[in-house]
Amino acid sequence: MTYDILLKNANIIDHEGKISTNINIYIKDGLITNITDDIYEEITKEVIDCSNYFVTPGLVNLHTHTPMNVFKGIAEDVNADDWFNTEIWPYESKMTEDDVYVGSLAAIKEMIDNGVTAFADHYFCADRICDAVIETGIKADIAPTVFGMSEDFNETLEKVTNMIKEKKDISSRLNVRMGPHAPYTCPNDTLKKIINRAKELNVGIHLHVSENQQQVDESLKIYGQTPFERVNDAGGFDIPCIIAHGLWITQDDRKYLNDNTYIAVCPKTYMKLSLGLGHIWDNSSELPLCTGTDSAASSNTLDPIEQARLFALIGKYTKYAPNSFILSDIWKMLMRGHEALPFNSGKIEENYAADLVIWDFKLHNTAPIYNPLASIIYSSNSSNVLYNIVDGKILKRNGVVETVSENLVNELSKVSNDILRRGKGKTNLVF
Repeated sequence: MTYDILLKNANIIDHEGKISTNINIYIKDGLITNITDDIYEEITKEVIDCSNYFVTPGLVNLHTHTPMNVFKGIAEDVNADDWFNTEIWPYESKMTEDDVYVGSLAAIKEMIDNGVTAFADHYFCADRICDAVIETGIKADIAPTVFGMSEDFNETLEKVTNMIKEKKDISSRLNVRMGPHAPYTCPNDTLKKIINRAKELNVGIHLHVSENQQQVDESLKIYGQTPFERVNDAGGFDIPCIIAHGLWITQDDRKYLNDNTYIAVCPKTYMKLSLGLGHIWDNSSELPLCTGTDSAASSNTLDPIEQARLFALIGKYTKYAPNSFILSDIWKMLMRGHEALPFNSGKIEENYAADLVIWDFKLHNTAPIYNPLASIIYSSNSSNVLYNIVDGKILKRNGVVETVSENLVNELSKVSNDILRRGKGKTNLVF
């Protein structure tokens, strides 16, 4: 047998935060095929000496809107209502497919740089996001956005259905599912239609639920149910379900969660838009929490580590409990995103996908290394991600992202100029 890559003498941090040293990891045909004390350099195409580095499963960004990298910094210092209704949605109304593609490439490059090996996206023109995924080597779960109260709902649902059928099996690195936008933008009848279509296609759903207290209050007023209750009654928890945010989940809502449900939290956005503390920090260990970043327009960065760091710090601060939200629990939250996606990733074990990150902590921002988990969660940044490997392919090598064009900044500049030239359009959406 000839191996593709040997990670030699690696120091491993596994999905539970446990550390092992001087382990040799062999990769072939996209899989971890052998983990041993033995070294077979003579039958390995590429050897990476990891004696001074740590190897972990890759990171998952379980909720983002990659095309919105084109809006990074365009809407600052405004409240949530103005952020959506006056700034972002009017600008989005004039977006082009090329904007979506360039924004997706920019987001993917940033995520690869930050050690992300897979992400879950929710946006329109999703076929262009799929193009960017296939080109760059990353893995992704793509949910085309469907607004249930739009005038062209039935047409959009059919278009999204056809896209899912077309993209469903084109790559082992790509998964697709239905993306109802949110209960507040999908009345009960259309929400149920979208979920039923997902069941027919044998795919999951990804949607925003209970982002702020106002959404919960209005849902109770109009429907007599919380947003979680409405998703449950529509059958949304019968299939694989990614909940974006769930910030204002009630105690009673928790009974609807099951082993196929995951909640992607994005605390930087909640802080920036003053969405409140909600309830996700209450008995958080009982919730299937994962890490998302929301968009670069609201979080400005696509770094799951930064979001996990903020989640831990907010929890410690608001609960007056510095010995809670401990490192191993935050690490498990970061790793749990793998369970939500069908990519056979997230563990450094034989026959799992070789989706791995090699970390260098012997840099000024992380040295000295007393606790590698603390180095990652509280001190690291993209400079510490030395290698990013997906399906045994190196996407970032020696600190440089290799699979996305270096000319991307110029493309972004052109797109941003076009966005400002076109200006804002009209939108029927209301946050």
